[in-house]
Amino acid sequence: MARPGGNLTGLAILTDELELKNLELPKEAAPAVTRVAVLWNPDNPVWTRTLKRLQEAAPALGMKLQPLAVRDPADLGVAFGAATREKAGALLVVNDATLTIKRQRIMDFAARHRLPVICGVHSFIEAGGLIVYAANFPDLLRRAAGYVNKILKGAKPDDLPVEQPTKFELVINLKTAKALGLTIPPSLLARADQIIE
Repeated sequence: MARPGGNLTGLAILTDELELKNLELPKEAAPAVTRVAVLWNPDNPVWTRTLKRLQEAAPALGMKLQPLAVRDPADLGVAFGAATREKAGALLVVNDATLTIKRQRIMDFAARHRLPVICGVHSFIEAGGLIVYAANFPDLLRRAAGYVNKILKGAKPDDLPVEQPTKFELVINLKTAKALGLTIPPSLLARADQIIE
């Protein structure tokens, strides 16, 4: 990441690390949850590696993961059926465009089945998700503008390291928690950057 080479540079999102943190959050918010359905896109190679890391981390949290592959929005119905049959206690949605564009359909399913949704995409919290933990995208965009400025002034992209996020945000939707009958622990609320009431 220090020297990406070629014409490549930019800012990383830390996908694995953020999703691992998102896996811990259902246990903090709803300690009785033991089965977490994970909506993921197997056509995106990033998620294959991340899913493996999530499966390795789940037992230490007292959780069993139920990976639900969604290659395109048409796969959501099958995924929802599987989550219902296996009695998922929470839904972890990875940060993938295939899923983000169908967030309202995902949130409608979650609301009908009283499933807390944890995600790394801020738009899910606005649609009724319970918790979002993600890199602070406005900060990433400001930093990306700085990179563009350097390149326009003559810097070569391969001389600029790929930077990692330095600011993160934890957002908790208390309206959703109330609708699900969950009491969010004060220790988790104290860490939140934003609380939706």
